[in-house]
Amino acid sequence: MATRVLQSSLSGLYRAAHTGRAKGRASALIRFDLRGLSASNNRSREDSWFKSLFVRKVDPRKDAHSHLLAKKEDNNLYKIQFHNVKPDCLEAYNKLCDEVLPSIHADSCYPCELVGTWNTWYGEQDQAVHLWRYRGGYPALTEVMNKLKNNQDFLEYRKERGKMLLSRRNQLLLEFSFWNEPVPRDGPNIYELRSYQLRPGTMIEWGNYWARAISYRQHNREAVGGFFSQIGNLYMVHHLWAYKDLQSREDTRNAAWQHDGWDEVVYYTVPLIQQMESRIMIPLKASPLQ
Repeated sequence: MATRVLQSSLSGLYRAAHTGRAKGRASALIRFDLRGLSASNNRSREDSWFKSLFVRKVDPRKDAHSHLLAKKEDNNLYKIQFHNVKPDCLEAYNKLCDEVLPSIHADSCYPCELVGTWNTWYGEQDQAVHLWRYRGGYPALTEVMNKLKNNQDFLEYRKERGKMLLSRRNQLLLEFSFWNEPVPRDGPNIYELRSYQLRPGTMIEWGNYWARAISYRQHNREAVGGFFSQIGNLYMVHHLWAYKDLQSREDTRNAAWQHDGWDEVVYYTVPLIQQMESRIMIPLKASPLQ
């Protein structure tokens, strides 16, 4: 804009000189232009400085958040599956899973383990949830998938399963370093899967708060596992809890508020959440988590 002002004024100077107007007029125009240009440049610098006050400074990251939050001593990868079953097929579906999934879990040729398998009791109805662990990360997952392509029992299972499903989806997960690794437990228990869709860019902040908060939720052995997504819905967190029954769940959750610091964790983590969901689940017979 300063350039346009200068050009306009010089044009006026040129016309003044050729119409015989006084040289003082031309000199005044030049001085006006220089002052206008200087003032414009100063305003631009001031605007730039003012705007910089509101620009968020980004600190350089040295590593991906998955490396900062996941366990270092192992290389476990998890897969969680959500199968929406036709209502009239749920019983047959459960029977099929109880027959086939334990054989894969028990076969040492497959570097994978069935962590747990459930039906949703409260939440999305007629749904099955399966959680698998692959010891060895992505190479172990690839090895299992390749071997299952030649497993006739599994191929027949998938064929029959497909007739019973309305839809299915899955996610690949890593486990938070500060959570317990899920291990088999005796029942009877009910399980709660709490799923949080976080705002992008907030996973590190979430992990920092929950690294402290998990100590408030260990007193009744209710903490089973904590995971965050790598493939599928991103910035998704899953917390898995075990309780004796719904009243035990209520009592345990209320007791957390008696610990100093729990209210602070809730206060600072709730704004990080875009959406959240709770499922109460009942384990199938084949589930190592009973």
